[in-house]
Amino acid sequence: MTPYPVDMTTHPEVKSFFDAATNTISHIVKDPASEACAIIDSVMDFDPASGRIRFDHADALIASVRDRGLKLEWILETHVHADHLSAAPYIQRELGGKIGIGENILIVQDVFGKIFNEGTEFQRDGSQFDALFKDGDTYSVGQMACFAMHTPGHTPACMTHVMGDAAFVGDTLFMPDGGSARADFPGGDAGMLYDSIQNVLALPDAMRLFMCHDYGPNGRDIQWETTVGAEKAHNIHVGTGKTRADFIAFRTERDATLGMPRLILPSLQVNMRAGEVPKDADGRPMLKLPVNVL
Repeated sequence: MTPYPVDMTTHPEVKSFFDAATNTISHIVKDPASEACAIIDSVMDFDPASGRIRFDHADALIASVRDRGLKLEWILETHVHADHLSAAPYIQRELGGKIGIGENILIVQDVFGKIFNEGTEFQRDGSQFDALFKDGDTYSVGQMACFAMHTPGHTPACMTHVMGDAAFVGDTLFMPDGGSARADFPGGDAGMLYDSIQNVLALPDAMRLFMCHDYGPNGRDIQWETTVGAEKAHNIHVGTGKTRADFIAFRTERDATLGMPRLILPSLQVNMRAGEVPKDADGRPMLKLPVNVL
């Protein structure tokens, strides 16, 4: 039994948007009883070769919200992403809404504030965000009751957001044939990730699960929706009774073979600031490139 206030009678409408450049899926979640909605894990387009930023992906989200006459109440980050840049402040300027993330963003800000040699002007208190969620915190989207589950392991600040019969798991889980996310980033922990996955799998079997990423393993089409029951039965990393020790051994060995994500250095600098690009002393947008630290 899960200790969280699950409501399987509420069925939010979910419209999802795939970003092929980063294999990220962003979601617009609509309250079935009103025009209120939330956006989860938005993407800001970034070309690392030129340093140029665009907002094509975010503009598609914004257009969908406006075309359907929706009211945006929340812009949620499941964690501080290492593989894409968030468009949260851009969307907020266009549509309003509050930007939220897990309270352990403070840990991430402290760790990466040191890695990027940030000065005292970079606040490490999460104040760049409008809301910091603790495990079990409840909130609403229109009339729909929602809650946040702390699901660390991939990063310390990972949260799963549950809205009615839909849960948005970030990088905690992938589709059953994709397994799970890596746990070797600073602050990551394979054992903690296994425990977090078990908490997600304690939700009702019929709970819909929405992914933040999919890579189409073995050439299949991109997918992002499954269920708790399907993950328990078929997930290649944690399903069919795999033990915590098995998972830790597998995850540790596999993670040692993985390179860093292509956009990790720009992503972390931007995402730990709630999607704002840092500026130099003259007020120009500027990113740092620390050497031999990751």
